[in-house]
Amino acid sequence: MTTTALPATLRRGLVARRVPWTLVVFLVLATVPWVASRYDAFLAEQIVIDALFAVSLNLLLGTTGLVSFGHVAYFGVGAYVCGILMKTYGVPFSLAFPAAGLGTAVFALISGYFCVRLIKLYFAMLTLAFSQIVWAICYKWNDVTGGDQGLPEIPYPDLAWMDHVPGLSALGIGDRFYLLTLVLVAVSLAVLHRVVRSPFGRMLTTIRDNPERAAFIGVNVRAYQLAAFVAAGTFAGFAGALYGIFSRGVFADYVLWSKSAEVMIMTILGGMGFFWGPPVGAAALVWLNQAITSYTEYWPFVLGTILLVLLFALPGGIVGGIVGLWTRARGRRGA
Repeated sequence: MTTTALPATLRRGLVARRVPWTLVVFLVLATVPWVASRYDAFLAEQIVIDALFAVSLNLLLGTTGLVSFGHVAYFGVGAYVCGILMKTYGVPFSLAFPAAGLGTAVFALISGYFCVRLIKLYFAMLTLAFSQIVWAICYKWNDVTGGDQGLPEIPYPDLAWMDHVPGLSALGIGDRFYLLTLVLVAVSLAVLHRVVRSPFGRMLTTIRDNPERAAFIGVNVRAYQLAAFVAAGTFAGFAGALYGIFSRGVFADYVLWSKSAEVMIMTILGGMGFFWGPPVGAAALVWLNQAITSYTEYWPFVLGTILLVLLFALPGGIVGGIVGLWTRARGRRGA
C-alpha cells in the first residue's frame, strides 16, 4: 500500500515521524551566530549547556527514580577541574575537557557508593550533604580553587583552526566557542539518548518502577543505580566544564544547593518522563528568567507564580502536556 492510499490522519502521523526534528533544532541553533545578536547567542549558549545539565539529572530522576538534591556538586567539580587545568597549568581544552569528565566520574563513583546504599529521602539528603562538602572545599581552599574569589578569566580554547573552515573565519571567539559547545552538547545528548534507549536504560526504568521485583529476579539494583549515578555525574561535569568557560570564570556559587533546585525545576517543568523534556524546561526557565528580570525587580515572585501555574496546568511538564493534547486531538479525529 502506498502512502497516498492511507487515511489523512495516518499520513500526517507518518510524515511527522519522518521529520528529523532533532537535526532541525540543531541546524537552527547552529545559525544563531549569523542570524541573531550576540545577546541571543549568549542566551542560546546558556540554554544548550543547561539542557545537558538537566538531561544528566533526568537520567537519575526520570529514568532511575533517584531524587538527587546535590547534583550540582558534579557540575561544580567539572567546572573546577577544567578551569584549574586551563588557567593554572595551561592545559589545552582538548585535554582539560575529558579530564573534567574523568575527575567528575571518579568523584561520582566514590560519593555514589555511599548514596545508593540508602533509599528515597535518605538518598536525597546524602546527595545534598556531599554537595555541601564540595561547596565548603571550593569556598575554603584558596590556594587551589581561589576561595570566595573563585577562578576568574578562564581562557577560551584555541580555536584558530576554525580560520580554515569556510564561513567560520569571520566569527569572533565567543561565537566560535558557542558552535563548539553546541557540537559537544549534541554528541553528549546523543550518547545519553542511546543509554536511555539501551537494555541498560530499560533496566533502570524497571528498577524505577519496582526495585523489589527487579531484585527478586536477580538484578543487582545497587550496581545499576551506581552506574547511572556515575554516568549522570560525568555528563553534569561536562556541562560544568563548558559553563566555566562560557561564563569566563568558576566560582563557589556554582555549587550552592540553589543551583540543584534550579536544574530540578528545569527537569520537572519540561517533563521528566520524556528525554527531550529537560531541554525544553531549560529553554523555558532561562527565557522566562531573562524576560521577567528586564521588566520588574520582583522577578522571583513573578517567576515563581508562572512556574506554579505551569506545573498545575501541565502536571506532566510542558512536553507531557503537548503530547497529551496531541494524542487527544488524534483520538478525536480518528473517532
